[in-house]
Amino acid sequence: MRPLMTPIPRLCMDTESESMLHLAAEAFQSKNFDLAADIYECQLACLGDPGSRQELMVKRADALAFGGKFTEAFDVYRQASEIERLRPVHLANLIGYLSGSIGRRDGGERQRSGSGSGGGCGGGTSPRRGEDAGAGAAAEAALCPGVCATGCGSEDDFSCRICLSFLFEPVTLPCGHCFCKKCLERERKEKGRTVVCRECGDSSRVADVQSYRVNVVLSNLLAKWFPSLYQAGRLRREGNGLYAERRMEAALEKYNQAIQIAPMDHILFSNRSQIHSSLKQYEKALRDAEVACRLMPHWSKGHFRKAQALVSLGRTEEALREYLVCLSIEPDCRLAQTEAHKLLSDLLGPVTDQVPEHISDYSSILSSRAHIKNSISAAFQSLLPGLFSSECSLASILPPPENSEGSQGRPQILDHCLLLKRKRRSTEEEVEGGLLEGSHKRSKPEPDSSSAAVDNLLDPSDLECSLCMRLFYEPVTTPCGHTFCLRCLERCLDHNPKCPLCKEELSEYLVQRQYCKTVFMENLISKYLPSELMERQKIHQDEMAELSNLNKNVPIFVCTMAFPTVPCPLHIFEPCYRLMIRRCMETGTNCFGMCLGDNLKGFADYGCLLEIRDVKFFSDGRSVVDTIGRRRFKVIQHSERDGYNTADIEYLEDVKVEGAAEQELQSLHDTVYDQALVWVNSLKAEQKERIEGHFGPMPEKDSELQASPNGPSWCWWLLAVLPLEGRAQLPFLALTSLKDRLSGIRKVLLFMAQNRHR
Repeated sequence: MRPLMTPIPRLCMDTESESMLHLAAEAFQSKNFDLAADIYECQLACLGDPGSRQELMVKRADALAFGGKFTEAFDVYRQASEIERLRPVHLANLIGYLSGSIGRRDGGERQRSGSGSGGGCGGGTSPRRGEDAGAGAAAEAALCPGVCATGCGSEDDFSCRICLSFLFEPVTLPCGHCFCKKCLERERKEKGRTVVCRECGDSSRVADVQSYRVNVVLSNLLAKWFPSLYQAGRLRREGNGLYAERRMEAALEKYNQAIQIAPMDHILFSNRSQIHSSLKQYEKALRDAEVACRLMPHWSKGHFRKAQALVSLGRTEEALREYLVCLSIEPDCRLAQTEAHKLLSDLLGPVTDQVPEHISDYSSILSSRAHIKNSISAAFQSLLPGLFSSECSLASILPPPENSEGSQGRPQILDHCLLLKRKRRSTEEEVEGGLLEGSHKRSKPEPDSSSAAVDNLLDPSDLECSLCMRLFYEPVTTPCGHTFCLRCLERCLDHNPKCPLCKEELSEYLVQRQYCKTVFMENLISKYLPSELMERQKIHQDEMAELSNLNKNVPIFVCTMAFPTVPCPLHIFEPCYRLMIRRCMETGTNCFGMCLGDNLKGFADYGCLLEIRDVKFFSDGRSVVDTIGRRRFKVIQHSERDGYNTADIEYLEDVKVEGAAEQELQSLHDTVYDQALVWVNSLKAEQKERIEGHFGPMPEKDSELQASPNGPSWCWWLLAVLPLEGRAQLPFLALTSLKDRLSGIRKVLLFMAQNRHR
């Protein structure tokens, strides 16, 4: 019989092996790559299973690569690939390290050169895949949506933060940030979820972006200010439509025309590169992609296009380098990751006669792979130094200084057209190589004249609210694409929950009650119309100062009786009072007067100032306002403003007494208070519960009888709950003698008691 303990040594061995592998993983995480590589090597010596050996070999190769021992690392990767073709999961660490190294090297070179933001070309901020159109197949990534405004694609005043290009058909999200409509649609389509704003990260209030219309004011503004660029955008859109219909030649012609108008636009060259690739004109595709990379060095899509063209030409090592550059800019670009995995797996794999479908010139690839297999050292000198050489670093492909005005600061809008003219002139020869051979000779571009720019760009009437006919102040844009001053829009929605211009239903927009200012418009006005903005701000401040005066032109709600310290909930539905409540909140006073109506004067001569504690809004514009009484006042002058009543007022205070009069007042106070308690306690339980639910419980006696200018709070609570008509309550509000008020309350209580006994 075999001993029962025979399997234990094997179990111990497995446990020890797992422990060592765990230690190796920890060493790798702590960047002790030499130790990790040594442990993996030791574990390989006692491992026979091919699949497990490949896994450990890849991990050892990763450790060697991260430790800087690339020659050894690639030898191990090659050996692992001979067991079975390396899968993307095997090469993920290597590709991440290589692309990260390129990014770190480029960042260091930019820091040393002082370029900072990368020559004004995006500052390292790359678009995601939102600039792709169509189905997004790896070999047929579709065309991008934008047109560059400044020629270098910098994050300037007129660019979209998704495509880094000129805002074409701009849409304003509820958070107030603007993007190209096509960019937003592609973001939603490709990610299959709610669009997240690239500026603020907000997604909570973004519904289906297809329901958002183009910002009318902004679109017309950009079309007027930059007609050439806008025309290039229209040609780009037409070209994209033709491309989607597979009419490649016609699409190419549209892009040729667009590039003549906007020769500094990186997206036009990138898209034309894709069209050339579809027509199998790979050299032309490469030239256009190279121009796109020069115009926008830190835009991942340009390097992706270049890599695609290089693969089609059989220049695999250069293509891999471009994919890695793309990943160094945009690490989560899935297309670049997939293609880099394929190329690296091909280069490391054993030489076979099977031709990869995505490689057009297999002879070139075969020689490269054979070269690597026969001499790892030579491959290291051929491939890896190229990945980190100055030739491929992003800093080295920045435009020359004379073409990089954006790197020194954003050009002023008045100089934009002249700047565009200089850029076109200085890069004419460079861009010429990107045009189709045999095409019509390029006519000299005609930029918008600087005189027209002065007349058009600084015209305040272009930025006027269609409701108040004044310069936009706190502009907001509705989902239907119309822009108004915040307060103008709110006043219109008070009367009708529809857009003032197109009459589209805005009920959902009204429910949110979170009107975010259109950032683009605000920045535009602040930067280019500072004096007009200051004048507009002064008008607003004067209006707010006038509205916040709680002695003159105080808003008056004509409704019911209100008393100091007593809650007064209100249901607001009339447009004039919706406006009044909003203004009280905007000024920060949160106060308005409450008076009874009067057939002759409009409202009574005495009232109480109410303070807003909370407001709850409903989808139809109604609201419930929670207020509490603060101070009594006397009306000096009746008036009206924007449909609601106002008044000049003076505040009332009780006259204080001393000595014997004070003692007499205290005695009267205690007597009336006891009478009040008797009446309250005589109420039915449900009646008392209803009163306390509305007004709260009866207040206790004040420690100091004359401490408040309005007298004891229980008096006002009792007057509010006693079954008296408003006309009978009003005289108590006007009294400035606490003794007279207590005497009057006592008479009412005695009358109530007598009626109860009858």
